Amino acid sequence: MQERARFIQMIKKIESSQLKPGMYIHDVDAQWTEGPFFGKGVKISNVETVEQIVKLGIPEVYIDTDKGLDIDGNFQTEAGEREDRKEPVQRADIQYASILPVSVGEEIMQAKKVQHQAMETVKNTMDDIRSGRQIEKENVEDTVDDIIVSVLRNQGALSSLGRLRKTNEYFYKHSISVCVMMVSFGRYLEYEPQVLREVAVGALLHDVGTLKVSPHILNKTSKLNEEEYNEIKKHVEYSREILEQTEGISGKSIMTACEHHERIDGSGYPKGLKGDEISPVGQAIAIVDTYDALSTKRCYRRKIPPTQALHMIYEMSDTHFNRDLVQKFIRCIGIYPIGSLVRLESGLIGVVVKHSEDNLLQPVIRVIYDTKRDRYMIVPFDIDLASPEGSEKGGRIVTYALQEDFNVQPEMYL
Repeated sequence: MQERARFIQMIKKIESSQLKPGMYIHDVDAQWTEGPFFGKGVKISNVETVEQIVKLGIPEVYIDTDKGLDIDGNFQTEAGEREDRKEPVQRADIQYASILPVSVGEEIMQAKKVQHQAMETVKNTMDDIRSGRQIEKENVEDTVDDIIVSVLRNQGALSSLGRLRKTNEYFYKHSISVCVMMVSFGRYLEYEPQVLREVAVGALLHDVGTLKVSPHILNKTSKLNEEEYNEIKKHVEYSREILEQTEGISGKSIMTACEHHERIDGSGYPKGLKGDEISPVGQAIAIVDTYDALSTKRCYRRKIPPTQALHMIYEMSDTHFNRDLVQKFIRCIGIYPIGSLVRLESGLIGVVVKHSEDNLLQPVIRVIYDTKRDRYMIVPFDIDLASPEGSEKGGRIVTYALQEDFNVQPEMYL
């Protein structure tokens, strides 16, 4: 109770015009791309940033006086108290200290190898289940370890490869993509290493129960009738049966796999759990699974751009999803994920190669095509949209671009 009171003291709501360099923005009082992810969780470094926030029409913000200046120009608490509260984060970081971060370009080739091995593992696992054999847990764990290491080296490399998939590969790559994003999200949420590993195992195996559903229903391109939909929903219980019969699979892994279709308003399945009846990892994987499913081409519909998928998920927060987790997920993966193809106001087409620390709407873009001149760049170049020069040269991002329209593979430019 005392800790909660101290936290409330640290977070203050002020008018945007009262912001000044040295303050730390904890949250923004605005909706969707009008505000909640702009400059959130960042220290104000200059007056220009304040002017930009005011210009966007954001009326009020929440500042954290424990991480930055208060209205009176001082910190709210003593330095010793601040260090005490940071200690759990430091302990979590020590667990990963041996894995050093690298650029997306340095990690992309290794990420391709990891993805290939993960595909083999998932396919072999499916074959084992079809043949009535036990899942090779050690192979699954080895693959999960490789995925974790790759994500910790660079979060964007492996996730960028997940957007490229053929229709007949959907099941395999969906399983891998959900695992990769759960590792990224779990790291962002500061899961302990062993928890992260168990959650990743559950994420990789979360849809194994679909093997017991009729392929005719799974591949149907028209609308499912009630009986067919009820059969589809059984895949979660089928997954539970398979995983509970697999020696060595932890309860945390099974929980992760079996709660990905639960919704906080009780409208999900198989148990119709509500709110905190759903575990934290269950609430997290529900967001991840839905995001990947929406932003991927299926046999019955086209894929949805990531921004639209995120917007849909955000609109469903507080009914289907935990709003706080949704906002954290968006900050974790970015509004424009690494490896996505975007069109700028200037007519330039580029690949997102890095997120800005201050603004998720202004990443670093590697320009590969000029639509006004109808030509590819002989030598691609980078534009940092968060910088004044980059903003002037490229303008803001206006939309996603389809890679098939430009005959490019974005990961080749990473």
